[in-house]
Amino acid sequence: MTARDILEEVEVFRLTRREFGLAMFAGARLFAQDDATFKTGIKVVNLLAVIRTKKGEIIRDLSKDDFSILEDGKPQTIQYFARQSDLPLTLGIMVDTSMSQGRVLEKERAASFRFLDQVLRDGKDQVFIMQFDVSVQIRQALTASFAKLNDALSYVDLPSRAVLSIPTNRGTVMYDAILKASQDVLKNQQGRKALILLTDGVDIGSDATLTDAVDAAQRADTVIYSILYSDTGYYGVFEGPGGANALRRLARETGGRFFEVSKKLTIEQIYAVIEDELRSEYSLGYVSNVPVRISEFRTIQLSLKEKGLQVQARDRYWAQR
Repeated sequence: MTARDILEEVEVFRLTRREFGLAMFAGARLFAQDDATFKTGIKVVNLLAVIRTKKGEIIRDLSKDDFSILEDGKPQTIQYFARQSDLPLTLGIMVDTSMSQGRVLEKERAASFRFLDQVLRDGKDQVFIMQFDVSVQIRQALTASFAKLNDALSYVDLPSRAVLSIPTNRGTVMYDAILKASQDVLKNQQGRKALILLTDGVDIGSDATLTDAVDAAQRADTVIYSILYSDTGYYGVFEGPGGANALRRLARETGGRFFEVSKKLTIEQIYAVIEDELRSEYSLGYVSNVPVRISEFRTIQLSLKEKGLQVQARDRYWAQR
């Protein structure tokens, strides 16, 4: 609809001056487009990316012109771009506190203390602390206070005897925890969003499925860094935890990374890598050239003109009607 069309509608419907002013204000920013069309419900698709060489070194000096984006195979125009993004960070530390994690829990807490001390920018970033076992519990709601987060982490612990004495078919409700974090905490937050998941990857008793958890994180535009930290002795000689595949999928499909704690790669080293990535992201945004007629997932393909570089980014997003 052109500006002239709007004036004609004003005449037909006899809008008051105030009503017309509000209508013009709502569309003013969109009249600048070449075809002077009037559109509503414009939504920016945000994409975070980390770029590496084949050797794994992070590339930090690319420009907007180095990138291209396809949505469902159709080229898109990158309208927003920031290098080494200084956008506010909303972060969730999610700790598996089921009985299988008893012997690694203290190391997870200690590493999380140090990580937050390094990453959290006073007055700019927000973090929440969640633990999950037979139930899901937010130990600290979103806050920018390191003191509150520090205190909350000290209370992250295994379920009490009273809790364990209650009959249940639940063991570790990891998928339910991701669903809750995505829908209840992160969905309405702006800027960069990420979950750090500390677990052996085993889910027993969640109402949600792995696919539900991935979908919820993608709908909330949230990246998942999954850290497999398991006490293999807990499962016996012939049985391992077996949660690696689920953790790999959670990371891969949300644009994050999967890590496994080992003798060669400590939890502290993993946190250092995550910190480096969070400080080295490219933030890209575009407005889809395909109208959203129904709510659906749409695929995203982010690529680079320079060959041989590795792109770490999510591969789809939720287009909300």
